[in-house]
Amino acid sequence: MCMQTLHVIKIGGNVIDNSENLHRFLKDFTALEGFKILVHGGGKVATQVSESMGVEARMIDGRRITDIDTLRIVTMVYGGLINKNIVAQLQRYGTNAIGLTGADGNFIRAKKRPVKIIDYGFAGDLTENSINPESIGKLLDSGFTPVFCALTHDGEGQLLNTNADTIASALAVALSELYDTTLVYCFEKKGVLQDIDDEDSLIREIDLERYEKLKTDQIIHSGMLPKMDNAFTAISCGVKAVIIGHSDDLGQLKKDKGFGTRLSK
Repeated sequence: MCMQTLHVIKIGGNVIDNSENLHRFLKDFTALEGFKILVHGGGKVATQVSESMGVEARMIDGRRITDIDTLRIVTMVYGGLINKNIVAQLQRYGTNAIGLTGADGNFIRAKKRPVKIIDYGFAGDLTENSINPESIGKLLDSGFTPVFCALTHDGEGQLLNTNADTIASALAVALSELYDTTLVYCFEKKGVLQDIDDEDSLIREIDLERYEKLKTDQIIHSGMLPKMDNAFTAISCGVKAVIIGHSDDLGQLKKDKGFGTRLSK
């Protein structure tokens, strides 16, 4: 039996922080055929709200330290302000979206990150069984488009701040058992570039062998490495393909015009 298609799409701050970019993206997202799930973080909004409330936003290696005051703020911003704005705009464009945290429907359960060298506070790490694919599948099959923010729960009543890239990857892997799943990361570049300063140097296709060579040649390094490693892990776990591209170009995905960089086996 042929499985139905599913796109799990993660958007970053370059979309969330700019209303014009967000509206353009959501129109293109609505135009995509088949089942789809949207995953988002908080962009700069959580930091701005923290500062306005006199709570210092602390980051280590790009990861937010989530103390109890910060958790309250990200819950308000991620699960409230940003999530419900996205849902309202999607309804405007004709997508029957439903805004969710991982606690809703027990869809995504995480574990509080253990304290080692750094105490990240109420940060959540996903496990192999964190995602509840059958329940999420019921939502999709009922005509809803889930919009997940970067919040999960531990099953004991505690909300946890969880990396949105990781949530998107875990959703794609878990749901690949039920759907023909493609994972899409939308960020501020056209995709993986041969030259980081040249947007015309886009690499259209990368398989694992080519990825290893690009790493050896230091074409891909630093911040892109975790994203790429997660992508190939997802592919090895059943995801059909991972695409990395600019949010402004998402419309090309519907037209099969070569959106971003496609990673595959």
